[in-house]
Amino acid sequence: MKSRMGKNGFFLAAGLCLAAAVMAAPEAAKHGVDVSYMDTSVKPCDDFYRYANGAWLKTAQMPKKNYRWGMAQEVRERNTQIQVDLLQQLAGRGDWPRGSLQQKIGDFYRSGMDGTAIEKAGLNPLASRFARLQSMRTPGDLAAELGRLHSEFINPCFSFDIGTDDKNSSSLITYIQQGGLGLPDRDNYLEVDDKTKELLKKYRQHVVLMFELLGDGSETAGRNAEAVLAIETHLAKASLPQTAWDDPKSIYNKMSRAQLPKEAPGFAWEEYFKAISLPDTETDLMVQPLSFFREFAAMAAGVPLADWKAYLRWHLIHSLAPYLSETFAGQDFQFFSRTLRGIQEPAPRPERVQREILNSTLDMAMGRLFVERAFNAETKARVTEMIRNIISALRETILELDWMSESTKTNALKKLEVMVVKVGYPERWRDYAGLEIDGGPYVLNVLRGNAFEFQRRMAQLGKPVDRSQWQLSPAVLNAYCHPWTNEVCFAAGILQPPFFDPEADDASNYGAIGSIIAHELTHDFDAGGRQYDETGSLKDWWTEEDSKAYEDRTAPFVNQYDAYKPLPDKAIDGKLTMNENIADLGGLKIAFSAFKKSLAGKPRASLIDGFSPEQRFFISFAQLYREIDTPEYRRRRLEGDNHSPSKYRVIGPLANFAPFHEIFGCQKGDPMRPADEPRPAIW
Repeated sequence: MKSRMGKNGFFLAAGLCLAAAVMAAPEAAKHGVDVSYMDTSVKPCDDFYRYANGAWLKTAQMPKKNYRWGMAQEVRERNTQIQVDLLQQLAGRGDWPRGSLQQKIGDFYRSGMDGTAIEKAGLNPLASRFARLQSMRTPGDLAAELGRLHSEFINPCFSFDIGTDDKNSSSLITYIQQGGLGLPDRDNYLEVDDKTKELLKKYRQHVVLMFELLGDGSETAGRNAEAVLAIETHLAKASLPQTAWDDPKSIYNKMSRAQLPKEAPGFAWEEYFKAISLPDTETDLMVQPLSFFREFAAMAAGVPLADWKAYLRWHLIHSLAPYLSETFAGQDFQFFSRTLRGIQEPAPRPERVQREILNSTLDMAMGRLFVERAFNAETKARVTEMIRNIISALRETILELDWMSESTKTNALKKLEVMVVKVGYPERWRDYAGLEIDGGPYVLNVLRGNAFEFQRRMAQLGKPVDRSQWQLSPAVLNAYCHPWTNEVCFAAGILQPPFFDPEADDASNYGAIGSIIAHELTHDFDAGGRQYDETGSLKDWWTEEDSKAYEDRTAPFVNQYDAYKPLPDKAIDGKLTMNENIADLGGLKIAFSAFKKSLAGKPRASLIDGFSPEQRFFISFAQLYREIDTPEYRRRRLEGDNHSPSKYRVIGPLANFAPFHEIFGCQKGDPMRPADEPRPAIW
């Protein structure tokens, strides 16, 4: 798996880890654009976001279990309820054959739902793991224990995973990458403003409280918390900023396994590799970045072992607190959900367990059940046809680009022709033979699932790359583009009304899911996608002239979004969000082009609710992003997310799109049609 920092994703599903309580679904009779959400007292050329969503924005209420609420979260609620119903049916029977998928999912859910047993067990299921950490005596012990934690997807110090070699996409390689932080981003440790200082203060208080819950006295807990903060701050200083991961060439660092101890001495690397059972045949590693691991290895040799014990104990309890008693789960929620995101109360236990299943190795099993209940081959065929139309529009767009040379256009079309498009669900489902799940304790089922998933990925080493594999569950509400495999994926979870509604008009569907599809497709050909050829290997297929022409066209995007201030003291970072802002506008343009082509040869559609098909396209696009959020989440998003806040994903692209201006009669100088020319444009 490539670095999460470098992954393109549509991000409507951000917040998946914190599903809300089940609420009433929209009325079934409404399909596509919902005019009841609109505020037509607002002029569309003044603020199209409020015009399309104003009535909803005035009445929408944030569920206490959420940090954001909107169209995506409403759809997720329906998806969640479907999955919870399925899980309850499976868990309600105790006669499933041992080893069957139904038994494994049912027992996992049942163990997570047994709050009494979880409270009674306390920390006992983890006693041996804590004892091993406490008994560390040598540098080799540190490496071995770190390896054991990583093999259960608990990732202090750094992360370990398997992915394709960027320069040889037919080969898999092990990745070790910077990590080991408790807070979301390195800047949370390094910025010197008052808000960052206050966050660090609250984080330290949380870590102290967790150590006290583990049984440490107040003085010891305080000392251990200081050790944790010191190690994490040191790791943060050694880490590359998020924007550095946008350039895979600069972070590509393949080296031999034998070379790593020489380049980063001080850590017992072979003891670590032995603990994770890395085969001796794996002689190459992807180390990202080497500077981080040089610093980490020096820390391994120089930081007192007592501090490492505190740090590893913290990350063990930090990772597993949600699966323990309410004492631990509640304190974890207090900081990471309430303080960081503004969530007022945790989701009900059924949804928390469902969420864990969807985030675990059982994600594909859950996806299979979801597809059987909520998706069908007819919908898959219709979406696939829409994607063909959008690909055709993208092909024509590429041919018409004035900044791309003819040779580069040839390479782009070659890449487009062999792109893998995944829709709805995989053709072959995952095999779960060997995964042991029983009636509890819940936290041990979670760890067994983690260990199974780790070994499943390790088992792929030395084998041909399987491009049919899915990188997310069909039940997830999301879509992604992976240039390193030249694929785009649209899960069944996002192909639900009103993203895609089989009963809705084409305008609504092209404005919603169509713009998402086109957004993801552009990523394979933008400043990130240009770095990977049609096979998914790291090979720049642009000319220097193309690169300069593209770069010249990015500055207006940066300037435009730098001027937006979602908070009085915080503007959008135009550089951080640039690639996604470009894809938002490109997705809008290409989807609209595909929609217009879909009308060819058909009778002119009549007005619906008084709006033309073209108007409904843009209203549907804007309603895709209707959302309210907490101030805490908004600030965190502005600090580290490469997507702009939802409102600006509407008004930003539309301000740059002439057909929108024509259809709604916007004049130069209107807020939705700035007088400045030329407007930002790449696609």
